[in-house]
Amino acid sequence: MIGTISIIILFVILGIFLFNGKGSSLIAGFNTLPEEEKEKYDKVALSKFMGKMMFALSFSMILWVISDMYKIKWLFTFGLILFIGLIVYIFVYTNTGNRFKK
Repeated sequence: MIGTISIIILFVILGIFLFNGKGSSLIAGFNTLPEEEKEKYDKVALSKFMGKMMFALSFSMILWVISDMYKIKWLFTFGLILFIGLIVYIFVYTNTGNRFKK
């Protein structure tokens, strides 16, 4: 449980950093693009979206902690399904539709 709380705190800190439009170099895949390709993307919009998603992932992990504290097994399952669903949503939303291109 302490490990999960530590990860939640890390995700919230990263979420705040990204939500402020900074830290685009921390986004996997984006940081490996050549500079010419990076210029084609709206770094602030991408960072803000990823910040919001970090907050959402943190919320789903908070459900894990609550389920462990109160011994509610279905709450952990719901949090895990929410976590996996958010990961799939992030992949699909960011990689389709050229949403973050300038």
